[in-house]
Amino acid sequence: MTRQSFTERWLGPTLIGSAAALAASALYAASKSREAERETPPIGQFLTVDGVRLHYVERGRGEPLVLIHGNGMMIQDFLVSGIVDDLVKRYRVIIIDRPGYGYSDRPRGLWTPRAHATLFQKALQQLGVTQAIVLGHSWGALVAVALALQAPQLVRSLVLASGYYYPTLRADVLLSSPVAIPGIGDLMRHTVSPVVGRILQPALIKVMFAPAAVPERFDRQFPKAMMLRPVQLRASAEDAALMTPVTVELQRHYRDLKLPVVIIVGGDDQIADVDRQSKRLHSELPKSDLIIVPGMGHMIQHLAPAEVISAIDRASERVRHAA
Repeated sequence: MTRQSFTERWLGPTLIGSAAALAASALYAASKSREAERETPPIGQFLTVDGVRLHYVERGRGEPLVLIHGNGMMIQDFLVSGIVDDLVKRYRVIIIDRPGYGYSDRPRGLWTPRAHATLFQKALQQLGVTQAIVLGHSWGALVAVALALQAPQLVRSLVLASGYYYPTLRADVLLSSPVAIPGIGDLMRHTVSPVVGRILQPALIKVMFAPAAVPERFDRQFPKAMMLRPVQLRASAEDAALMTPVTVELQRHYRDLKLPVVIIVGGDDQIADVDRQSKRLHSELPKSDLIIVPGMGHMIQHLAPAEVISAIDRASERVRHAA
């Protein structure tokens, strides 16, 4: 058999088999996505800002408090942690699904922290919020910082939890980048990525909490299947790919933050290095407070909810003392 005839004999079946596998994966991904949304319907309200439909939850009365979730998460991150149950007793708590997460839209575009901040500023204006305490967790801390820089009259004080503030080499950026590329990324997130994600998800979640164990409440109540929908996979991949580049720009402006800042982090965070991130930011902001919770990992709001609540109260108190 000649080389050409051998190629012709096997090329067709191989292409047909690959196409069939991709089609099966696409059907599986679409089915699981619909199932996830049936099991976890919207729990809040909607508003539209610059053509972007945002899903948000608003609870409690008092001083406005905005909570901004990190990469891969959604509104339920804060609700499941239990901190909102306490905070609503004295704050007007507002949590918005960032674009592409939960039930918020994510049009094509460059969704930097500053783009998020512009959207959040306009959303809060629609909600009648003129001043607020803002907490950002992980990637959300970058959004919180950008919001404070762009709208200092809006943000009274910042609480930055488990944040990433300075550029470093990150393996997750390299791994996530292909899914963020239009075309090939679209094909991946509608076919193989949800399947692979379902396999890897337990290990990835374990790393988020390590060295502490994953809390039973998170494991039972957080809608993990929502994280594997194609739209959220795109958002997560794009955010991861932008993480290092956006900090190159933002780090030049940290010293412009003149408001009270409280930084809180798990002492053994395995996602964002404590020394190179939170401690360094604290040294650059000499009037900031730094709270390190020993033995805790990245998901500090779940692992040390009382300390996070205390950090928010401290940020509020510092504003009152300054006034």
